[in-house]
Amino acid sequence: ILGCWGLISASGASGTQNRAQHTAGGPWELLRRHKRSWVWNQFFVLEEYTGEEPLYVGKLHSDVDKGDGKVKYVLSGEGSTSIFTIDENTGDIHATKRLDREEQAYYTLQAQAVDRLTNIPVEPRSEFVVKVQDINDNEPKFLDGPYMAGVPEMSALGTTVVQVAATDADDPTYGNSARVVYSIISGQPYFSVDPKTGVVRTALPNMDREVKDQYVLVIQAKDMVGQMGGLSGTTSVTVTLTDVNDNPPRFSRKNYQYMVLESLPVASVVARVKALDNDIGPNAEMEYRIMEDGPGVFNITTDEDTQEGIIILQKPLDFETKNSFNLRIEATNRNIDPAFVHLGSFSDTTSVKVTVEDVNEPPVFPTQLNKMVVSEDARVGISIGRVSAHDPDSSNSAIRYSIDRNTDLERFFNVDALSGVISTAKPLDREVNSVHNLTILAMESHDPTQVGKGFAVITVLDINDNPPVFAIEYETLLCENAAPGQVIQTISAVDKDEPPSGHRFYFALPPSVASNSNFTLRDNKDNTASIVTKRGGFRRREQVLYRLPVLIVDSGSPALSSTNTLSVSVCDCDSDGVAQSCGAVAYTLPAGLSTGALVAILGCIITLLVMVLLIVSMRRRKKEPLILEEERDVRENIVRYDDEGGGEEDTEAFDMVALRNLNVIRDPKVRRDVTPDTPTFFPYPRSSSSLPVYKTLPDNVVFREFIWDRLKDADVDPSAPPYDSLQTYAFEGNGSVAESLSSLESLSTDSEQNYDYLSNWGPRFKKLADLYGDGKSVFS
Repeated sequence: ILGCWGLISASGASGTQNRAQHTAGGPWELLRRHKRSWVWNQFFVLEEYTGEEPLYVGKLHSDVDKGDGKVKYVLSGEGSTSIFTIDENTGDIHATKRLDREEQAYYTLQAQAVDRLTNIPVEPRSEFVVKVQDINDNEPKFLDGPYMAGVPEMSALGTTVVQVAATDADDPTYGNSARVVYSIISGQPYFSVDPKTGVVRTALPNMDREVKDQYVLVIQAKDMVGQMGGLSGTTSVTVTLTDVNDNPPRFSRKNYQYMVLESLPVASVVARVKALDNDIGPNAEMEYRIMEDGPGVFNITTDEDTQEGIIILQKPLDFETKNSFNLRIEATNRNIDPAFVHLGSFSDTTSVKVTVEDVNEPPVFPTQLNKMVVSEDARVGISIGRVSAHDPDSSNSAIRYSIDRNTDLERFFNVDALSGVISTAKPLDREVNSVHNLTILAMESHDPTQVGKGFAVITVLDINDNPPVFAIEYETLLCENAAPGQVIQTISAVDKDEPPSGHRFYFALPPSVASNSNFTLRDNKDNTASIVTKRGGFRRREQVLYRLPVLIVDSGSPALSSTNTLSVSVCDCDSDGVAQSCGAVAYTLPAGLSTGALVAILGCIITLLVMVLLIVSMRRRKKEPLILEEERDVRENIVRYDDEGGGEEDTEAFDMVALRNLNVIRDPKVRRDVTPDTPTFFPYPRSSSSLPVYKTLPDNVVFREFIWDRLKDADVDPSAPPYDSLQTYAFEGNGSVAESLSSLESLSTDSEQNYDYLSNWGPRFKKLADLYGDGKSVFS
C-alpha cells in the first residue's frame, strides 16, 4: 500500500512553506515516487502565550491513515511529554505550557505512525522542529553599567569620553526587537551620545574643572529602533574632569611683614608664604626663590605637603648692623603645560619685609681663640696675656671676666675681672700638662645673665728641669767565661724634657768607681754607652752580683745629671754565651759523710717535729670545768625554753644587774666569754667616783658617752680578738623625773615607794595615781 505523510502547520505561512517544500522536487520527481512518506518543515509557536487553552501547534497526517482508526500517532523528543502533546487519532499537536524563546529557541521532536493493534510502525520515524517565534518581551540592558569616566578639562568639542553598550535578549534575526538606539536623557548640553555606537562625547568646548569637576549623565537604550512601543533601559555615566595646568600661582597679598629677634638661631624658620593655585596635584606644585635683598642671609624652600614657601635664616642677624630686610619672592609652577602657555605667565611675585628686633646680647669676643705661651718656670702671679670682649648692644655695658673652673680644675690660672689679664696662680709643670685649654666667661656688669664665652689655649714652654735616667730597668748578665774587653750591656737614657734641638746625653763612671778593676764604660756618642769588662775569670762563688754606678749628663742649660745603678749578675753560660744559671752556688756536703749519719740527722728532725705536735695537741685539749660559776657571763648559761620563768623573783637564769640603771656600779670582772692565756691589764677596780654619772650629763651626749665607755672596755681587752663577744647596750636613756617605771629595778629598790607625786602630773597619769597612790587624787 502506498502511504503519503503530510504536515499541516498552525500557521498559514508555514502551511504555504510546507506545500512549497513538498513540491520542491518538481513534477518529475513526484511521478517517480512510489511512497511519499513524511513531508517536514518547521512549526512556529509564539512565545509567551497567555491563553487558557493549550496552544495549537500543527497537525501530522500519513497517507496510510484511511480514517478507520487503525493508525495511531506517537510523539517523542524534547518536551514531548511535559510541553507538547499529540492526539493519537488525529495527529493534532498542542503546547501545554508557555514558552520563552530566551530560554529555548527551538525543540526537536520525532513522530511515528504505528498500527494501533500491533504497535508495528507503518511509517519510518522522522524528525521535525518546533521553533519558538520571538516577541519583543526583553528591554535593553547595560551589563557594564554604571560607568565611570574621565576627560581632561579644557578638551575640544567632540572629545570621546566613553562608549556604552546595551544588549537585548530578543531575537536579533527576527524583526526589530533587538535593534537598539541610544539617547542621552540627562547631561545636556555638556555631552552627547552616538545613537548607534553609544560613544559619549563632549558637546561643549573648554569645560573648566575649577568651575565644575563632575557630571552625571543618564543614557537610554531603546529597542524597536526607538519606535513607539519599544522597550528601553538606562544607565548612569559619571564623568570627571581631570586637572590640567591651566591656572598660574597667585599670591593672596602683595606685601607681607614679619618681625624676628636678632638672637634667632641660624637654620630657624623666619616666615611662611604661599601662592594659591586652583589646580591640584602635580599641576599645583611650585618653586620659590628670593630675588632681592635676601640671598646669603635668607633662603627659601618649598614644603612639599602644603606647597608653602619656607623662609629660613642662613646667617646670624645683627640689629646694630642691619635692622630690616626687603625680600622679593617669586613663585613659579614646577610643571608647566606648553598647551596653555598662551594663557599667560605661570609665576607671581610678592614682597616680604623682615624687621629685626633688638635683644640684649651677651658679650662677644672679637677673637674666639686666644693663643698664649708661658715658661714652666714662670713665677706665680706673672701675666701671660689678655682677653677682651665687648657688649654688642648699644648700651655697651661694662664687662667682667672669669675662668670656667671646669676647664681649670687645679686653678693654675687667674683672670683679672676688669682687665681680662690672665696670670699664673700655681707653679706649672710642662711634663704634667703641656697645654691648658681655658674657657673665659665674660658677663655684663648690669645683667649677669648675659654671659659670653671665649677660649684661651696656653702652651707651657719647656725648661731643663728633669735629669736623664736609664731608658729601662736593665738586667745585665755576665758569663763566668767572659773575656776582657767584652761588651756586656748597651745602655741608653731618657729625659722628660724636650729641648728644641733634641736630646744629647753623656755617659761616664763616677770618679769613685772609675778606677775599678772589673768594668769600664764607653760613650758611643749617639745617646748610648757600652759597658765593657776589664778582666776575665769572674766566679759566682766569689761574687754573684756587681753594682756599677753610671753617671748620665744631659745637654741642657744648665746641664742636669743623675747617677743610675746597673746591676750585673754573674752566670754560668754555655759555649755560645747563653746563660744557664745565675746567682749563688749551692754548697755540697763533704764527700766523707756516710749514709748512716744522714739517717741519724733525719731521725732527730722527725723526733723534734713529733714532740712539737704533741705539745700543741695537749694545749688544745685542755679540759674546761664542767660546772659553771655563778658569776660567769649570762651568754654561757644554758636556758631551757620549755620551763616557765619565775618572774621578778627568778634571779638564777639571768644576771639582771646588766639591765639595771647605769649608775649601778659595774662588776669589773675579767670577761668570761674567752679563756685568756695572759693576765688582763684593765684599769679595774675603779672607784665608784670615777664612773660617770650619766644622769648629770646633757641629754644629747648621754648615749654617746655610754656607747663610748662600752667600746673602750672592748678595745683595751687584749684577749678579746678574734673571739666573738656580746656587748650589752641595754640603756633606754634618761629624762623622766619619775626615773624608770620598769619592774627590773625592783631588785635594788624599796617596794614601799611613795607614788603620791603621780597625782600632780596631770590627767594622763590619773590611772597610775589611782593604782599606786593613797587614793586621794586631785582629779576626784
